[in-house]
Amino acid sequence: MQKSDGMNYAPQGKPNAVVGKGEFKFAAIGLDHGHIYGMCNGLLEAGAELKSVYDKDPEKVQAFCQKFPQAQAASSEEEILQDPEVQLVAGAIVPSERGPLGLRVMEAGKDYFTDKTPFTSLEQLEAAKDKVKETGRKYAVYYSERLHVESAVFAGQLIQEGAIGRVVQVLGLGPHRLNAPSRPEWFFKKENYGGILCDIGSHQIEQFLFYAGCKDAKLVSSKVANYNSKDYPELEDYGDATLVGDNGATNYFRVDWLTPKGLGTWGDGRTVILGTEGYIELRKYIDVARDPQGDQLYLVNGEGEKHFSLNGQVGFPFFGQLILDCINRTENAMTQEHAFKAAELCLLAQLHAERVE
Repeated sequence: MQKSDGMNYAPQGKPNAVVGKGEFKFAAIGLDHGHIYGMCNGLLEAGAELKSVYDKDPEKVQAFCQKFPQAQAASSEEEILQDPEVQLVAGAIVPSERGPLGLRVMEAGKDYFTDKTPFTSLEQLEAAKDKVKETGRKYAVYYSERLHVESAVFAGQLIQEGAIGRVVQVLGLGPHRLNAPSRPEWFFKKENYGGILCDIGSHQIEQFLFYAGCKDAKLVSSKVANYNSKDYPELEDYGDATLVGDNGATNYFRVDWLTPKGLGTWGDGRTVILGTEGYIELRKYIDVARDPQGDQLYLVNGEGEKHFSLNGQVGFPFFGQLILDCINRTENAMTQEHAFKAAELCLLAQLHAERVE
């Protein structure tokens, strides 16, 4: 059974190249979160070429180059930003530094693909909006719990086909394993990680907006707490929030760092999507005590009950769409408006959260 804490989450998909060899080159800057491996792997499976990598920690660079030997170790961030062949920069630097790095990337005339959470303050978000307008470059975000999970991709396809009618409510559960000894120092500093709703809560708000077809939403309430991590006073190990979308759909989500050691994976992530004509349940990473394989989807509608085991069946179209969006200046993978709105709402949920003692 997989005992990962999720830091090195890097799904393998079916290679589906949308470009030819050398047609789209990218680089990696900032290796603080293991999500960078999933981000790069997704782009490589879609046909992109990984040219170079930079991080201030040479050990991180060495480990990255062992996984991706085609990447050349750059001597500085500037070397990558000044490279005319690099079209996109992928980064998973410390969360509080993701916004500023994005500004530098866009200023250099390149598109930016950052790990979630993309910002830790509303000021960073506004600066990125201004820079996107100024430069015309993209600020793409790796909301992996929808984009890099095959059951989540398939759920979106079912909804678009009308399998459950109009979506009226999305329930999201995003537990994660803490495994504190494996975590870097920045992980426990709120100034660096932004708070639990800002961080892993960003996944939940993004998928609500997407599945329910909302362009905006109103925060009704939010809460955070430190229930079981008293050795780390700045860590929030629990958070939840309730939102109402601009089309009337509602959302409740809960995120936490309370996953027990006995679970066979890093978190029992689930999503339940209620429609006027049926509902969908996603058991993203495990089907507890039944099947250690994730990507289990359950559909109930007027036609009956269905179970889909989707691992290796769907793929991850986001990455190919992102590459083509960068080349063609389109917005098929994810609109800039959507990426920024999800970021804004998670920041507001964090900012207005009630602290439960």
